[in-house]
Amino acid sequence: MNPVPPVLLGVAEDVRTRLAPRFPEAAAMFRQCFLNTLETTVKRLPDGTTFVLTGDIPAMWLRDSASQIEPYVRYAAEDDDLRAMVRGVIRRQARYVALDPYANAFNETPDGQGHQDDRTELTPWVWERKWELDSLCHPLRLLHLYHTATGDAEVFDEDVHRMLTVAVATMRTEQHPESSHYRFERPHPQQPTDTLVNGGRGPECGYTGMVRSAFRPSDDACTYGFLVPANMFAVVVLGHVAAFARDFYADAALADDAAALRDEIEEGIKRYAIVDHPRHGPVYAYETDGLGNHLLMDDANIPSLLSIPYLGYRPATDPTYRNTRALVLSPGNPYYSEGRHARGIGSPHTKPGQVWPMSLAMQGLTSTDQEERAELLTTLAATTAGTGYIHESFDPDDPGVFTRPWFGWANSLYAQFAMEVALT
Repeated sequence: MNPVPPVLLGVAEDVRTRLAPRFPEAAAMFRQCFLNTLETTVKRLPDGTTFVLTGDIPAMWLRDSASQIEPYVRYAAEDDDLRAMVRGVIRRQARYVALDPYANAFNETPDGQGHQDDRTELTPWVWERKWELDSLCHPLRLLHLYHTATGDAEVFDEDVHRMLTVAVATMRTEQHPESSHYRFERPHPQQPTDTLVNGGRGPECGYTGMVRSAFRPSDDACTYGFLVPANMFAVVVLGHVAAFARDFYADAALADDAAALRDEIEEGIKRYAIVDHPRHGPVYAYETDGLGNHLLMDDANIPSLLSIPYLGYRPATDPTYRNTRALVLSPGNPYYSEGRHARGIGSPHTKPGQVWPMSLAMQGLTSTDQEERAELLTTLAATTAGTGYIHESFDPDDPGVFTRPWFGWANSLYAQFAMEVALT
């Protein structure tokens, strides 16, 4: 167990005290969820980097590790050890991206653990090599949040410069998936969405200006190649990349390329990703292929359409977002479920009818309605099956039926939401 910096112990007690009068159950479980990542999944390494387990899987996901430590980042300026831990995560992520920008999860050492029988270009460092656009975006968001919180310019070393360069180059390649060398097949998939169609190339796409993602943030294969919320995420972080390249590396070519790519993706979203829904009006599709096909749904994993304001792409008051939110929080979303104890968004990653607590936390983080936020926080605290921890998914008619008892990302997202309720 890692020692907890005093500043985080103070935050845990402050938030618990603020929540207790109105939300006693949520207050009682806040400390353990808030500190779960630090106490159980963070490993400081001799080279100054930080390895972060996702929880019950002994690998470091780029997406999960960034999200797991995000609740701590705002306090990094107040504690040298905490700042070093977060900087260590960024540096390890940067090295992983340089090793393989198409991989989503990595080993602590090059020991060949993980899905080494997958048919793709693997190295012993890689746990899983599912190309997910958001896996490049999450480390860039973390870098931005860290620098904003601390003003630490030392983090911008050559490893980070390489990460920025490789991330933009990979996105550029995947704007034109027909010329990409990326292939992925799983010889014995547990689900059809564990592998890619067309001999591992994935579904056919037309050019849109957006970036192809082979897999969703749930690690399930995309039905259509352009995952819209991931491209929205890319628009946001490419703005950060352009600023970093200009301000810290005097790399005008990278800054200009990132800014141009950002504009091309934004134009692609406007042209190809907005659908006129007969009930809700203009809404964002979850996926599209540039060939006239759209998928209207949402998944609990982030980036999602529900998370658009959280990502920083559009404000919660944006009309198209409001329309989209109404759609995805209704039976019009095939992965929306209701039961006696909860209602919310699930995922095809788990069995039908399950609600994912991450979607409830994200619904709260993006809500402008205080009553809705209060109801969601109460629901989250009441559906842990008495464990006091947040799970991957649960049966909304029986929260005692759940998946993944140890899931660091979900605990951290709950902590973020509880902090927002307590501190705003």
